[in-house]
Amino acid sequence: MTTQKNKCDSILSGIYSNRYSHILTPTNLKHLAREWLKEDTPSFDYAGFVVGEKEETAVLLVKSPGVVAGRPFFDAIFEELDCKVEWDCEEGEHIENVRTVAKVTGKVRHLLLGERVALNCLARASGIATYARKLKRIVEGVEWKGEVAGTRKTTPGFRMVEKYALLVGGVATHRHDLSSMVMLKDNHIWTAGNVAQAVKDVRVVAGFSTKIEVECRSIEDATDAATAGAEVVMLDNFSPEAAVKSAAILKEQFPRLIIEASGGITESTITKYCDKNVDVISVSKLVQGYDIVDFSMKITKAGRDPHNPTVHI
Repeated sequence: MTTQKNKCDSILSGIYSNRYSHILTPTNLKHLAREWLKEDTPSFDYAGFVVGEKEETAVLLVKSPGVVAGRPFFDAIFEELDCKVEWDCEEGEHIENVRTVAKVTGKVRHLLLGERVALNCLARASGIATYARKLKRIVEGVEWKGEVAGTRKTTPGFRMVEKYALLVGGVATHRHDLSSMVMLKDNHIWTAGNVAQAVKDVRVVAGFSTKIEVECRSIEDATDAATAGAEVVMLDNFSPEAAVKSAAILKEQFPRLIIEASGGITESTITKYCDKNVDVISVSKLVQGYDIVDFSMKITKAGRDPHNPTVHI
């Protein structure tokens, strides 16, 4: 019964996660795929001379447990190389055992041109989604109603993949970039003079349509930020006890204020921040310190077992 329930949950998660691909534009996917392929092969493909253009099929294996994420990027890479990908798993599906999850067919040198680029992307996206799913399950276990979020500590040039993978894993992306939400940090505030002045100054250009968040080191800073009109305050590097106490005080005075806890929060401490007055818990490890999910591609040949982990293309 438990196995059947887990299977159903996995399929439902995958179907729901497939919807997230709708936020990815074809032009951005094509641009990223081309840039990654150009960066990996800036001039001659010397090894491609050896294998030529005979059409072959390679199987994609997942070799460690995890949530599969990044299919749109994997597909875009091989589409640029005129290869066809057939999937045997859903985006967002948790794979527990070694198995084939896709087949890729095309000219053999094209398969090899895309192989490492596509695997690197899939391994990292899946690693993020797996850790995100883990944190999501932890906070659900204490029936917390807020949101776990990643941070802007993403890899330059890889931000879209990392933010997308967070969604597949079931957590929030936080701000996508500097243009998507205002966040006033310590350097902004020190330069402006104080919290109130910084909020006042940035409202001139942010207008009514963009939220303003202020990174706060004390409840006094948070009170000043909320009084000045900030919609979100981040309780930065507060202990769990201090965060919960401060959130209660702030919510009593500013009921509509969004309160975020951040700084040094791990899977072992996250539930201590899961208070009814804390709306968001952000964790940098979601995009900085995750373990990858191990994938490999193997060209199928007569008499060759593609599931043999000692054989690599």
